[in-house]
Amino acid sequence: MPTPGTDRRPLALLLTANVVSIAGSMLTVVAIPWFVLDTTGSPARAGLTAFAATLPVVLAALLGGPLIDRLGLAVSSVASDAVSAVAVAAVPLLHMSGHLSYGALLALVAVAGLFHAPGETAREVLMPRLAERAGTTIARASSAYESASRGARMLGAPLAGVLIAAVGAADVLLVDAATYAFSALLIGFGVREGRRPADEAKGAGGPVTLAGYGAELREGYAFLLRARLLFAVVAMVMVTNALDQAWSSVLLPVDARRHLGGSLSVGVISGTFAAAALAGSLLYGAFGQRLSPRALYIGAFIVCGFPRTAVGAFVPGLTPMVVTCAVCGLAAGVLNPIIGTEMVRLVPERLRSRVFGAVTSGVLVAVPLGGLLGGYVVQYAGLRAGMAAVSAAYLLTTLSPLVLPAFRAWETAPVTSPVPAEPASASAPASR
Repeated sequence: MPTPGTDRRPLALLLTANVVSIAGSMLTVVAIPWFVLDTTGSPARAGLTAFAATLPVVLAALLGGPLIDRLGLAVSSVASDAVSAVAVAAVPLLHMSGHLSYGALLALVAVAGLFHAPGETAREVLMPRLAERAGTTIARASSAYESASRGARMLGAPLAGVLIAAVGAADVLLVDAATYAFSALLIGFGVREGRRPADEAKGAGGPVTLAGYGAELREGYAFLLRARLLFAVVAMVMVTNALDQAWSSVLLPVDARRHLGGSLSVGVISGTFAAAALAGSLLYGAFGQRLSPRALYIGAFIVCGFPRTAVGAFVPGLTPMVVTCAVCGLAAGVLNPIIGTEMVRLVPERLRSRVFGAVTSGVLVAVPLGGLLGGYVVQYAGLRAGMAAVSAAYLLTTLSPLVLPAFRAWETAPVTSPVPAEPASASAPASR
């Protein structure tokens, strides 16, 4: 029973909006590479499109933290989804009218990527605040947030495969645009931020100066660099995200077209992974807090990554891949709740927009190269060689926490940065 003064509706709406937005995004994740392969037949161009879609995401995450503070979390989420809806809808509309060049496609996916990251960051920062208002713990809210995201991916990927087979990849993008618009409406009309931390509220709506903006960015990145555990996690996820991008944007679509029976197999494989990840998130919410986060993080990461591409390289066929992805997804489901809980624990509330933005840019910085290099490796070395290379790189990366000192201090890591970050107001009074 809710305690007096609690309000669960805003958190529920945030989770719903995130589900809708991510489910739509999964349609694009599957549809865009398929659309490029359909219209050009080139794995290298599919990789270049993935590069164009993800590089602006990195830039937005790199520079967007202070802007989110000034606009507000809810406004940033709404604006992000609204612009993404327009950009994504323009792709099929221009294609239907015969005016979509490859250059225009690259530009539109870049715009969608540029505005996608700030909305994701804003919702992630807003989640702990709404969890407090709902009267639940951060760990449980983080697990629910991640479980909702996994559920959206579970629904979105198979739906994308079915819709592509039924109506074509271009028309699927119209559905994605509608999901962005619906997410914007949910947040815009149903979620209010409530109380802001004093330092954050002081800067909201203030004048934006180059010096002040730079000082706030430096504050977020300085905190990240000083927090050794958080920095180590970001560096590791940076590499695995790049490898995941090569898998999702090039390796899996090409394998599906050549050997696995078409777009439906992409939906089955991606949906299986997402469904298992959802189960993993729910299990973590129920039992994970009783286990060592370091041991669980290392074990889950070893299981979730390299087996997919190893099986793709050496055990061809849809059934082995589906079974492997079920096991990998179960392990992957526990990772984001662990990381999200540690981020909330380690980062003071007034710095979360800036530090979370720094973390987002850090884990995404190599993603554009993952898709680009994956496309060219498949184009010139072959699909199986690409699968084997990604598998080996993934395994080496996920073994690294066993030897890196930063991970050994997980349970004893301080709640704040080892060296206090200088407040932005001291270095940039004009921006506050």
